[in-house]
Amino acid sequence: MAIEIGKIRNVGIVGHGGVGKTSLVESLLHTAGAVNRLGKVDDGSTTTDFDADEIKRKISINTALAYCEWKGHHVNLVDTPGYGDFIADARAGLRVVEAAVVVVDAVAGVQVQTEKVWKFANDFELPRAVVVNRLDRERADFYRTFDSLTRRLKGRLVAVHVPIGEEHGFKGFVDLVTQKATTFADGKASQGDVPADLADRVKEYREKLVEAAAETDDDLLAKYLEEGSLAEPEMLTALRAGIGQGKIVPVLCAVATREIGSAALLDLIVHELPSPADRAEVAGTDLKAKQAATRKPEAKEPVTALVFKTLSDPHIGKLSLFRVYSGTIRADSTLTNAGRGGKERMGHISWMQGKNVKAVETLGPGEIGVVPKLKETMTGDTLSDEAHLFELPRIEFPEPAISFAIQPKSRGDEDKISNALARIAEEDPTVHYHFDPETKQLLVSGVGSMHVEMVVERMKRKYNVDVILLPPRIPYKETVKGRAEGQGKYKKQTGGRGQYGDTWIRVEPMQRGGGFEFVDDIFGGAVPRNFIPSVEKGVRDCMKRGILAGYPIVDLKVTLYDGSYHDVDSSDMAFQIAASMGLQKVFMEARPILLEPIMNVQVTCPSENAGDVIGDLNSRRGRINGMEPAGEVAIVHASVPMAEMLTYESTLRSMTGGRGGYSMEFDRYEEVPGMMADKVIKEAKAEKEKAEKH
Repeated sequence: MAIEIGKIRNVGIVGHGGVGKTSLVESLLHTAGAVNRLGKVDDGSTTTDFDADEIKRKISINTALAYCEWKGHHVNLVDTPGYGDFIADARAGLRVVEAAVVVVDAVAGVQVQTEKVWKFANDFELPRAVVVNRLDRERADFYRTFDSLTRRLKGRLVAVHVPIGEEHGFKGFVDLVTQKATTFADGKASQGDVPADLADRVKEYREKLVEAAAETDDDLLAKYLEEGSLAEPEMLTALRAGIGQGKIVPVLCAVATREIGSAALLDLIVHELPSPADRAEVAGTDLKAKQAATRKPEAKEPVTALVFKTLSDPHIGKLSLFRVYSGTIRADSTLTNAGRGGKERMGHISWMQGKNVKAVETLGPGEIGVVPKLKETMTGDTLSDEAHLFELPRIEFPEPAISFAIQPKSRGDEDKISNALARIAEEDPTVHYHFDPETKQLLVSGVGSMHVEMVVERMKRKYNVDVILLPPRIPYKETVKGRAEGQGKYKKQTGGRGQYGDTWIRVEPMQRGGGFEFVDDIFGGAVPRNFIPSVEKGVRDCMKRGILAGYPIVDLKVTLYDGSYHDVDSSDMAFQIAASMGLQKVFMEARPILLEPIMNVQVTCPSENAGDVIGDLNSRRGRINGMEPAGEVAIVHASVPMAEMLTYESTLRSMTGGRGGYSMEFDRYEEVPGMMADKVIKEAKAEKEKAEKH
């Protein structure tokens, strides 16, 4: 039987990498009795970091699910990665919850990805709580961290705890609502009165809490201003409503590895944060009526579920993590993929506790579950009843920012590479791959270099495919700036029939992007009609191979204006070779140049770094097209040669302290400056000679 919707809490645990999110989830599970021992990230024994790459690197790479029961409520915890390369998973995780718990480190305070996940939570209008974790570390400072929170994050942040003790002496906290102290010794909690040395601080921060509660309601605020205080029940009611509606963001104390603060956070989750029933009905598209529509979070409604994460395992196959928005899904039922149209059998549906599953018969509105072996369904797809096809808006993922070329270590692995990449891209929509016919390279693109390295590690570990990562080749092109004409003649006499072809061709440039034009300007049958296509083929083949540095030739007009033939020795092949010889000679006399791809680049960075970013782009031969300030952030638009962007990711990261991001797309081709062109041509020739030796 499905869980009563009002008793469900879906919470995303988010924050910068390395702040203890996974340890906090482990702590909540152990406190609630869902696991019988407290796992540690360093030992690789936590519930939600179960992937081999996560255990090895001691970081979360995938979003993972866990659940526990607390005071009659079913709490689903969505543990998300915090490193920039994997932050897209955090966005997908926040899409399917009603609230977010933002974890910050008591030493580092607000970091880059803290701001990003805060923005994601704003995008989805999620109420949230902040947990200041690791308060027992050297240089940990709750008050300094609280100041950085109120300064850097938008919202009404108020402390609901103040710490007792600091750094290694941290032993608990005062709850500002109940005005009781909770201290921890030998893993046991005990309650008592507020320590005398904290009385003034408790008074100061409690006043701020009461004030924040009063501000949630005009009548209450008027009463508070008039009387200077609020009665306890009034304050509690206002506080609860304020937190549930996202008007107030409570800030709590914790040391996850010692289970300090876990029970208080669980209490806040079940008492203050909203259930799926409290959120509005979900909007989407009724595909039958072809119009916008909504679904209510009710069991009797038609089924609507969103797949927000795909895990791929070589042994189990594909696992799809999904959230039910309306209706009831039963084991062995059949649903339809609303966007793709295929039918999917929901064989075994389960709750997920890290890598372990617990089979259930039904999943109702608000529940989060997992189903194996869906055939066509990918991350972001909607599953619904066939009779009531309904599609939810797709999850938005960032475009890849960096590409590498990959090649197999051993020959014959090409097919295995494609299969492995297809499976990995199913699991991670931010991984893109394609074969570039111009550079003859298989390119893999990801959010950052660490992301692409993880793809390579995963290919080896999961699919037994060993590959080498190389920087991608720049797809240069060749063309001419001038006009020239001359002869290409091929004459070969061997025993028996010979070979004879004679062409006179003219080359001239076309406008950029003009492509290729072949003109037959032969009069009087100097070259017979049946050999004209061979001349064009010879020219086209030569253009594909390139002449200056082995790159394809573009934007060229080639005119065949004269020639001669032999009645017996002329052939298609002879004219192809003659045309190719002619083009190679004439091309080099027509002021040949190299063209390089120019990218449209958009950089987002903190306003204070905008000057450094612009200076760096200029040093990369970039042209700044404009800058738009957006509050504390600046967006810089520029045109930069692709060759100068290969190392940009690490430079931007160090220049902005990891807070910058960028995207780029191809715009146009432009001439490569002389000295750079000479260098590219020299390298291309050296590479060709090396290849010929082998």
